[in-house]
Amino acid sequence: MSSREIEAGESRNLNHNFSLWHNPLLYVRSSIKERTLHIKENTTLSELSGSLGDLGTLLPILVTLSIAGQISLTSSLIFGGLWNIISGLIFRIPMCVQPMKAIAAVAVSAHLTKGEVMSAGIGVGAMIFLLGITRTIKLVERWTPIPVIRGIQLGAGITLIIKAVDLVQKNGSWGGSSWKWNDNYEWSIVSFIFVFTFYSSKRMPTALILFVIGLIIALVKIFKSNSALPSILFNYPEIVVPTPGEFKTGFLSASLGQLPLTALNSVIALAALANDLFPERSSLNTVGKISISVGLMNIIGCFFGSIPYCHGSGGLAGQYRFGARSEVSILVLGFFKLIVGILFGKTLTNLLNYFPNSILGVMLFVSGAELASAARNFMNACDNSDDVEKKKINFTLVIVTAGLLVGFQNDGIGYVGGMLVSLLFFIIRHFDLKSSDSV
Repeated sequence: MSSREIEAGESRNLNHNFSLWHNPLLYVRSSIKERTLHIKENTTLSELSGSLGDLGTLLPILVTLSIAGQISLTSSLIFGGLWNIISGLIFRIPMCVQPMKAIAAVAVSAHLTKGEVMSAGIGVGAMIFLLGITRTIKLVERWTPIPVIRGIQLGAGITLIIKAVDLVQKNGSWGGSSWKWNDNYEWSIVSFIFVFTFYSSKRMPTALILFVIGLIIALVKIFKSNSALPSILFNYPEIVVPTPGEFKTGFLSASLGQLPLTALNSVIALAALANDLFPERSSLNTVGKISISVGLMNIIGCFFGSIPYCHGSGGLAGQYRFGARSEVSILVLGFFKLIVGILFGKTLTNLLNYFPNSILGVMLFVSGAELASAARNFMNACDNSDDVEKKKINFTLVIVTAGLLVGFQNDGIGYVGGMLVSLLFFIIRHFDLKSSDSV
């Protein structure tokens, strides 16, 4: 055993032998020592690559809303970085921080003002916070069958794949007068082949390589088009206080549509995925703690113009697939966002706008595929593995939930449909068993 492993073991033993209440100083010292060793051991290229696994979701939404003036890019980067760092330290896994997609979609289609977008984020944050602090979200989790949760993961994964294809097709072309050298199908094909060639490799930082290539393409495009380059300034968040009218519009038009997506995909499905990938951290990654985290992110950040943020199972799946295995990945990403937000802020808009959608689309596709594959664990561990009929019922629940979610593009409809079919199956099977017993 190496000296580093011995030191790490001693540090862990210290935390077991001394509680925070009995010897707070020694507890804090040993905890800092353990965290430092853990971060040092996990500072690798794979973690850095994994930190970029969710860019396919983040960048398109961030650029679209910041160009329209519906969010502050400076605040979004600064608070996004802070939430990354805080989430990493609290949950100790690569817990992603991503934009609320339903709010973003409504903001673009309905041309919401900045105050209305902020109101939507504050509204969702407050409701999710209440669900977490009152432990109501635990009741939802407890009474939701595992196949329905897996169906939400499958449906959300397929939805990400569809959005990835749309992103690739946005500027895609096969040549001719509309062909763009910096954003085309050829880049998508090469990126796709590259990612899946090294899909099972833990040493190849595929997301990092794709990000660097995309960044180089964006810089070249800026120079060729004589667009403004990012400039170093001191940037800081500005307070945004929505009016009562803006709050009413934002809450009714965007908050209510985002709530089921956040509660189901960003809390319940995320907790299930986190515990699948990191069972040793299950005590940290509970639906209650995740709900409170999402609530506080938006209750605080949205008063400074930050884009509404949440955690998400798709983001975690993407970061895990691209190499993230610890909180180091999002700590690095958080510090990077924080520094970039303070130094460059809104001057980054042009650079991000030229980042190739063809590459972002492939990264988003992989995130969706990884999330959807989590649905393969649809059987409850307590079920009899030889019960063929039970397996068939569970698989049907997965497909029904995912199908309704994808078909209606609504997590709430998928959830309600899955729960209804689950209840019907339970009633039918219950009466079938009673009738067979009587015979």
